[in-house]
Amino acid sequence: MCHPQTHKSQNNSSIVRVCECVFSLCLFPKLRKDTPKELNMTDLCEKMSKGLKSIKPYLAMVSLQFGYAGMYIITMVSFKHGMSHWVLSVYRHVVATIFMAPFALVLERKIRPKMTLPIFLRLAVLGFLEPVLDQNLYNLGMKNTSTTFASATVNILPAITFIMAIIFRLETVNFRKIHSIAKVVGTVVTVSGAMVMTLYKGPAFQLIKGHSSDQHESGSTEPSDQNFVAGTIMLICSCGGWASFFILQSFTLKMYPAELSMTAWICFLGIFEGGIATFIFERDMSVWALGFDSRLLACVYSGIVCSGMAYYVQGVVTRERGPVFVTSFSPLCMIITAALGSIVLAEQTHLGSIIGAIIIVCGLYTVVWGKSKDSVNNTTQNEGQELPIKDATKTGSDIFESVEVNVPSDIKLGGKNVKT
Repeated sequence: MCHPQTHKSQNNSSIVRVCECVFSLCLFPKLRKDTPKELNMTDLCEKMSKGLKSIKPYLAMVSLQFGYAGMYIITMVSFKHGMSHWVLSVYRHVVATIFMAPFALVLERKIRPKMTLPIFLRLAVLGFLEPVLDQNLYNLGMKNTSTTFASATVNILPAITFIMAIIFRLETVNFRKIHSIAKVVGTVVTVSGAMVMTLYKGPAFQLIKGHSSDQHESGSTEPSDQNFVAGTIMLICSCGGWASFFILQSFTLKMYPAELSMTAWICFLGIFEGGIATFIFERDMSVWALGFDSRLLACVYSGIVCSGMAYYVQGVVTRERGPVFVTSFSPLCMIITAALGSIVLAEQTHLGSIIGAIIIVCGLYTVVWGKSKDSVNNTTQNEGQELPIKDATKTGSDIFESVEVNVPSDIKLGGKNVKT
């Protein structure tokens, strides 16, 4: 006789499977025509569930681009209200640490490696590269240019990462293969687009009119040519810091394969390192004061969405689809930011920025195509060359989705060793 709770759990499981089938039939109507009549309900549900699971990485990355675009707009509004970018970086990681630490403590309590001095030093460097160096250079460069220009500059990140990966021998180039040549050509094209955005400004115009011209003249100031060039250099250097973060992260994950715990440590160490930098460059203690306005919203939003959830989502999607899939969505963030910047901030876009952004996107997808072919050719070889690591220990939701059983290679049967 079965226990009543067993019947209840089976009923709940059946309800969930039926709901997945109904939702999947709405998303994939073609499967209703191609499905044989003799296919039973269980096989149909399994087929629909696989189709629904396949679109999860796309939904995650698209949602993440909206999150990043919102952060760019909110932080720029907070800067116009007197927010210091140094203080924003510190408060952002305070919120991220409070948000991520409980998940890391609970979900990775059994798989977290022991902390050693080499691991701690690498985490300390990671806490400087991204929370301090990258974010402050990016925010300072965005203040001297615009949110649209800054989001477009981020598209050179895959090219810089590829160059650094070659230097550290994480990537190889074989000029006898087309996909290797595509990576090199795409990198050159991407860097050329960044140079166009830096050296050529061109006439300015507004993509979407969200404010009147009087409001724009009184509430928005156009940066000078000197500040524009300096801001562009800062943005490119911030991408270099972010690329260095990916390089070091790939090595650190081999020693410390716990993504949630690593994220919590990076944010925690970034608080102290960013606080030291803030006390050096900001002598006025009043900059630490916050109110219930855009400054508080920028700290909470960027901490939870962009320093907490984004780190983990990118890690999970990278582990499933690889870094090529993750970086291919960055132009979407540029488009969303350009639209929101014109509506909310009444920003003007320069012709040189548009031309440079188009060149960068073309170079980006050339690199993406070469990397995708490269990853396909290397699936039967050593996958440890991927950047960042995507074979890390499973964490989070993956723990509950699958259980891996390791069968020993030698099994004794009747006193004899049999290899499986």
